[in-house]
Amino acid sequence: MINVLFFARLREQLSTDRLQVEASENLTAEHIRQQLASKDDLWAKIMAADSLLVAVNQEVTDWSQQIKDGDEVAFFPPVTGG
Repeated sequence: MINVLFFARLREQLSTDRLQVEASENLTAEHIRQQLASKDDLWAKIMAADSLLVAVNQEVTDWSQQIKDGDEVAFFPPVTGG
């Protein structure tokens, strides 16, 4: 299983902070994003955001990152600060 986490406003918009998805061969962060986007219109809108960021095992990465069983995938909006 892949543990999927949502942070900041994503957690509020989706009314969840985590879920699990089945692991499969040749799975990428983009595949997970597409799978989540297919849930409904709200998920599709949030997952389609150009500014959406992804981290795998607590390291920010790109959408082509390979995902394996037991990995943690986190989605979050851009971080700003001062």
